[in-house]
Amino acid sequence: MATTPEHRTIAPIVGPDDPRRFTDSGIEVKTVYHDADLPPELPERLGEPGEYPYTRGIHPDMYRRQLWTMRQYAGYASAKESNARYRYLLEHGSTGLSMAFDLPTQLGLDSDDVRSRGEVGRTGVAIDTIDDMRTAFDGIPLDQVSTSMTINAPAAVLLLLYELVGEEQGVGAEKLRGTTQNDVLKEYIARGNFIYPPQPSMRLTTDLFAYCRQRVPRWNTISISGYHFREQGASAVQEVAFTLANGVAYVQAAIDAGLEVDEFAPRLAFFFNGHNNVFQEVAKFRAARRMWSEIMRDRFGARDERSLRLRFHTQTGGVTLMAQQPENNIVRVALQAFAAVCGGTQSLHTNGYDEALTLPTEKAARLALRTQQVVAHESGAADTVDPFAGSYFVEALTAELEERARELIAKVDDLGGSVNAIAFMKGEIEESAFGYHERYRTGQDVVVGVNKYVTEELEVPEILKVDQASEDAQVERLARFKADRDAELVQRRLEEVRDAARGSDNLLPVLRQALRDRASMGEVCGAMKEVFGEYQPEF
Repeated sequence: MATTPEHRTIAPIVGPDDPRRFTDSGIEVKTVYHDADLPPELPERLGEPGEYPYTRGIHPDMYRRQLWTMRQYAGYASAKESNARYRYLLEHGSTGLSMAFDLPTQLGLDSDDVRSRGEVGRTGVAIDTIDDMRTAFDGIPLDQVSTSMTINAPAAVLLLLYELVGEEQGVGAEKLRGTTQNDVLKEYIARGNFIYPPQPSMRLTTDLFAYCRQRVPRWNTISISGYHFREQGASAVQEVAFTLANGVAYVQAAIDAGLEVDEFAPRLAFFFNGHNNVFQEVAKFRAARRMWSEIMRDRFGARDERSLRLRFHTQTGGVTLMAQQPENNIVRVALQAFAAVCGGTQSLHTNGYDEALTLPTEKAARLALRTQQVVAHESGAADTVDPFAGSYFVEALTAELEERARELIAKVDDLGGSVNAIAFMKGEIEESAFGYHERYRTGQDVVVGVNKYVTEELEVPEILKVDQASEDAQVERLARFKADRDAELVQRRLEEVRDAARGSDNLLPVLRQALRDRASMGEVCGAMKEVFGEYQPEF
């Protein structure tokens, strides 16, 4: 595989004896960089922190004013057990929660669905009902914590349950802070947890935009995610290009739905992956900020400065974690966290070193949080804004990565945008993933403890296990919930959901009423599926 003008997003496979070095995006790394490597337009393209084009950060003082939000992705088994983990993290200095949902919840299925067997509570918490959401946040004042929900196809339903619990606590919707991932396009491209076809899914996304503008103004209505592209095998260039291309699709869909760009764009957020190559990652974040500000100003005519600022969350790379010599992952996570901070992230989740094997134990979660705190207070990365600015290497990387990402976005545009380019993006990511594998297989790319510096003994740390009894208990709770409600009222509410799905008005007020009257998450999603249909991939 060679890097050509037609294909400049993937490192070539050249073997371990080739003296050249490449980033995963095929950018050849020189032995040394000089001022001649800097782009001639650098001064105006760099700007000042807090000023357009935001290359150097979206705030003038960055972390001198306020540190990033320190999150830990948490949730497993039952709502009660997840609540205990949330409290634990907050007590140890976490400043935000990232809520992990199990696979059935992500697919809009109740725990008693036959398709949920063996998966309830395994990869996150099972949330079937308002009772579950109430238990998950018992004793956690929702006006004092920012909550990120990793949920996509049923995002509107989970947000509404959260809003209802806040209301029960006496917390008005205008005080709620957090994010729903709500990015279903990346599910079609890279992850696979979808329910409905693209068009009704985009309707739900833009309905959530409009609903939050009116009722939940501090809520980030979407986290446009490149993270999962990188987990699937994308290069850094592909991650930036496809993430921003999807962002373009969501903005256009909202405008087509009648929203003014500056009414919703300030609440858009992004979600990127953090990998081990510190210099490329810093360049990636800087390039993405610059590109998005220009897209919003020049393509969509946004005038509110908040609409131009790319605000993003970073999670350290799950795919970089290795089951072999798992304590090496502590070093990997620290490097990735350092890169995210030097790149100007607004929010950060650091993975537990044991996550290649299971959900993180309390020890691993605490150590991951402590990693962020060490970076914040001991590394010096938070002491000055954009600490790598002016580096010959990083500025050259930033410019090259931006150029290649723009070329890839142009290809998506030529295909009619992200909704029409799903097959193209999937194919690009698959080709990149193959390249990763071949470079690892041949030893061109070294993974410490896996294809070099290997030890004979198998190191297996203490791991967290979710047993079958937890699933059985959740199904029993759901049965009691469904027995203890007005069944006729629930059926009327579900029919109202179907009627609303057939129409064009905003769906969320109708969904909210159904959930308030004790319809389950799976029932509400199922009612919409009866009208919208179910997405069936063609490839």
